[in-house]
Amino acid sequence: MFAKTQGATTLGIDGRIIDVEVDVSNGLPGFELVGLPDASVKESKERVRTAIKNSGIALRQERVTVNLAPAEVRKDSAGLDLPIAVGLLAAYAVLPTEALAKALFAAELSLDGKCRPVSGVLPMAIAARERGLTELFVAAENADEALLIDGVKVYALHSLSELVHHLTGEAALVPAVPGQAAERAEAFSDDFADVQGQFQAKRALEIAAAGGHNVLMVGVPGSGKTMLARRMSSILPALTREEALEVTKIYSIAGLLPPGGGLVTERPFRSPHHTASQTAMIGGGSVPRPGEVTLAHHGVLFLDELPEFSKTTLEVLRQPLEDRRVTISRVHATLTFPSSMILVCAMNPCPCGYHGDATSGHTCECSPSEIRRYTQKMSGPLLDRIDIHIRVPHVKYQELSSRKKAEPSAAIRARVEKARAIESKRLAGAGIFCNAQMNHAMLMELCPVEGEAKTMLELAFQRLHLSARSYDRIIKVARTIADLAGEAHIGAPHIAEAIQLRGDVGLNVE
Repeated sequence: MFAKTQGATTLGIDGRIIDVEVDVSNGLPGFELVGLPDASVKESKERVRTAIKNSGIALRQERVTVNLAPAEVRKDSAGLDLPIAVGLLAAYAVLPTEALAKALFAAELSLDGKCRPVSGVLPMAIAARERGLTELFVAAENADEALLIDGVKVYALHSLSELVHHLTGEAALVPAVPGQAAERAEAFSDDFADVQGQFQAKRALEIAAAGGHNVLMVGVPGSGKTMLARRMSSILPALTREEALEVTKIYSIAGLLPPGGGLVTERPFRSPHHTASQTAMIGGGSVPRPGEVTLAHHGVLFLDELPEFSKTTLEVLRQPLEDRRVTISRVHATLTFPSSMILVCAMNPCPCGYHGDATSGHTCECSPSEIRRYTQKMSGPLLDRIDIHIRVPHVKYQELSSRKKAEPSAAIRARVEKARAIESKRLAGAGIFCNAQMNHAMLMELCPVEGEAKTMLELAFQRLHLSARSYDRIIKVARTIADLAGEAHIGAPHIAEAIQLRGDVGLNVE
């Protein structure tokens, strides 16, 4: 007898519906699984047979063939256990086939027939809705995640026998409803109110948050670079519903959603160790998975001790920074992952950390060749893609010992949100959300530079030998500064500050 049902796997950050076709026929008993399954899917036949037996269902020993279509797509999800089991039971006439036509099944099976959660349920649910399926059966732990999508009934399963009783009409399941998750507090544990001094650095990060610009901070050890960077998320505007769903899809596929799933409501902050490989940074594997640049999508990617990263790891950041997406090609697929994030980098100016510093009381003991080797890991093209370069000086004692509380993140965030609202209105219909995402054509149309501002920019371009990319990025930063000031046009003071924020930070880079 033949039966067909629907399962799903993930491809990139999208779900892919898999038709599970099961045929049971006379012949030498066996279980063949075809359709380009990977190791975890090949092993499912042992889990499925044992789970069915331990659920109290006895099946005749016959020849079973399971096909996973389309055949050219590699299947790598243990979530195909449940649709294979359902298809097998339908082929043996244990389950009615008409109950399977509009249903999607996604769960791993344990040997005792329990349903276990799998990664990627949110994109699977989206794919099910697009396919016109109206019912989604998932493990109970995945139910909240699946409920983020409207238009599909979600059933939370604890075991295979529970599903069998539902489909045969013995004990109907009630569709799941969203859990009563506690409201998250707006307060952040890391607040700019804790940062004494460093007014220029805080101003630079405010501009970066308002316009989505990348930042490089260079300074002596202990000047507060890491402390500043870790507070970046506290001044970013809240995720929109569209952004939150996109981030949740990524974290669902990566298996990083917290227990109970649900919507990711806070902007990501990723801080990989400097031993991270280039595959860990941009993603990859035989079946490509998202890397750090994608996990930081719509959030912040913080690279502390920048020169300690390998040169190859740093150079692979070029395309994600420029295109805001990364394309990974493998034998079976070419996938594109989003990577629209704010890159924040921190580093010392030399191996000892005190080159060019006259305020900390330390003397740099590094030779010119040591400084050159230390800084040469950051190539000119990579630094050119970072909009804001600032020097973070040694903090004075008077600033550290001051009892006066610094400006809190909430006040800075209010200004950032106001600037973002101006940008959203200007960029409406373009599919982008902040100034840093504008291309050259949009820049020429929406950000004209005239009069004294144009003269100042021309002078800086000639004297500082700026590249075409630097020219564009200075205008973008100036536009953000004008938005923070509530100005409709880019003026000379905005250009002047943007040029200052892209100044020489003392790096000897070829």
